[in-house]
Amino acid sequence: MTGIRFLLDTNFIIGIIRGNEAVLAILSEKTMTPAECAYSFITRIELLGYQSITQTGAESVESILATMHYISLSKEIENTTIDLRRQHNFKTPDALIAAAAKALNLELLTLDQTLAKRMGEILEDDQSSTNSESDRV
Repeated sequence: MTGIRFLLDTNFIIGIIRGNEAVLAILSEKTMTPAECAYSFITRIELLGYQSITQTGAESVESILATMHYISLSKEIENTTIDLRRQHNFKTPDALIAAAAKALNLELLTLDQTLAKRMGEILEDDQSSTNSESDRV
């Protein structure tokens, strides 16, 4: 996973496709390249499994995804998803995305403000517990 810094969720990739101003601003601000970006298996399912997607739309999605790294479900992501669902009552798709970002230490890029806030809280909790553990040593 060397060189990957960002995990893009479904609505962020939709924002890329649609030229969403907020997404374009984030892309510019972070000066990121597709080689630094990844998407998860659940994002691919959500994007391509949309009932009304056209052939052209599917080709556009596949073209964008081909420029990024693919994150498959691993045991670590699965276990982190379970923990997030238990501790934070995430919906399964959001828990899978958040778990992939957390397990792989990637910055999650999302337009879902609720998910972004919750992800921030999780990372703060992790930071607090890490600091508490180092205080005990």
